[in-house]
Amino acid sequence: MKNIIFSALLSSILSVFAAEAADNSAKFSYFAYQGNDEYYNDNPLTAPGDYFNPVISGWASDPSICRTGDDYWLVTSTFGYFPGVPLYHSSDLVSWKHVGNVLSRHTQLPWLEGLSLDKGGIYAPDLKYNPVDSTYYMITTCVMNGKDGGSVNFYVTAPHPLGPWSDPVILDGIEGIDPSFFFDDDGKTYIVYKSDEHNPVKWSNYRALSIVEFDTASQRPVGEPRHFREEGVGPEERLERNEGPHIFKKDGSYYMIAAEGGTNWVHSEVCYRADSVFGPFRRWSRNPMLTQRLLKTNRRRPVTSTGHADLVQRPDGEWFAVFLGCRPWNDGEDHLGRETYLMPVKWSADGFPYITQCLDTVSLRRNIPGLDAPQHPGQGGNFTWRDDFSASELSPEWIGLWGDVKPYAATGDGLRLLCAPVDARSRVTPAYLGRRIQHHRFTAETEVDFNPSADESAGLLMVKNETRQYYLALQKGRVSLYRLGKPGHNDLIASAALPERHSAVELKIESRGTVYDFYYRLPSADWQLLAADVPAEHIATQRGGFTGTTVGLYATSLPL
Repeated sequence: MKNIIFSALLSSILSVFAAEAADNSAKFSYFAYQGNDEYYNDNPLTAPGDYFNPVISGWASDPSICRTGDDYWLVTSTFGYFPGVPLYHSSDLVSWKHVGNVLSRHTQLPWLEGLSLDKGGIYAPDLKYNPVDSTYYMITTCVMNGKDGGSVNFYVTAPHPLGPWSDPVILDGIEGIDPSFFFDDDGKTYIVYKSDEHNPVKWSNYRALSIVEFDTASQRPVGEPRHFREEGVGPEERLERNEGPHIFKKDGSYYMIAAEGGTNWVHSEVCYRADSVFGPFRRWSRNPMLTQRLLKTNRRRPVTSTGHADLVQRPDGEWFAVFLGCRPWNDGEDHLGRETYLMPVKWSADGFPYITQCLDTVSLRRNIPGLDAPQHPGQGGNFTWRDDFSASELSPEWIGLWGDVKPYAATGDGLRLLCAPVDARSRVTPAYLGRRIQHHRFTAETEVDFNPSADESAGLLMVKNETRQYYLALQKGRVSLYRLGKPGHNDLIASAALPERHSAVELKIESRGTVYDFYYRLPSADWQLLAADVPAEHIATQRGGFTGTTVGLYATSLPL
């Protein structure tokens, strides 16, 4: 109730400042992002069927894919960001477009405030189509990291991936994370998930995978779950987190694939097969079916940490896999997070699917024979993205922290952001609109027209989590760069005075991968360098958590 009242109050305030150009709002006339990675510039796609990996660059972790007809739909994790669960569409598996977000209403995702931004929230969504009721199902877990621990498993439904999506159906009795639907060809439905049921404990990080029948009409499990307790590679490996399971059926056999080894460089995907949906499942003798952990760590332009795969079959019968991976610099760090990759699936002589074996590499450039020329630039390679905020609704790429930013924002003639009395590190929704960083080398810029009071500020914010941020801020009479740590820890890196009377100021961040340069520009003037060679490691993926870094627009009335 408090959230509803607060949102209504903010909406009223917003109407006033939009109509009367209130002083406590900042107007952003545009936001522009441009990727400039050297690899893409040096290795252009030339042959028919060529494509770049990752196919969805930047933070797009835990991909789940489904096909209906000639359309492919894909979703990924969002953790503490809102809207939740981005929806991507493709007609060729290579060129993906961000077309919407599954969890776009507060009633669908009311749990985020107070959670850890990059360790709590939405984990590993799964998207499936049920031909029995002609309905799409998205099932996921909201992990309450930052509150009372635990988690909430739920699903939403829609007649079409573009919606409208229902409010959540809470899954009581399914204790664990990473649930996934399987709709069998006999009309029955099952849920497979990483279970908290782990007795007897074989080693400290051991977990089980569990399967339970589910009745979509009553929205309840049928019977008791069956537990599968054998790790994929083998007990001698003592690997952790057998998670993210999916079940599919081929030629009468049931296959279960699951991620194993955690999210670091030993990450992998393993496979099992059974004659019945409840098993017994037999481990493939050549597991893992996907990993890069056997390769040299000092190789040039590596793809690491591969796993958490999902499989899809094309209309021509060929199988492909989407999975997550990382593109670190040679020092092992990056700000991209875990990205979505695409590779063909091969089949072993004994009938198991695999993506890589032994020293096979996940390459950055691949070819699919017969692939038509891309219909649009997609989410891979270098590209430019710009928003002039001329539409009445925000583009689906924009995401906020812990909740809906719309009460603070108005579009149509640029973007107006209310200087909210909220810190972007407070685990309460601030006036921040961000987008995923998708390249090592990039520029992000905006123009802000703003007459701040002594405490107010607005500008470009880079966010890893609630304790690791950079803020290029337009303040009263100054433009400043801050390194933000825990709330209250604001380190001023550089500052420059502005003319007493000035109009809009442009701000720009230029990334060279391991360092950032920060600029500002007055109208009809040249760019001025405010700070150079600022270390990217402060907001690197490897600083913890499961997200990449976002960059976007921010306004606050709180002093720095």
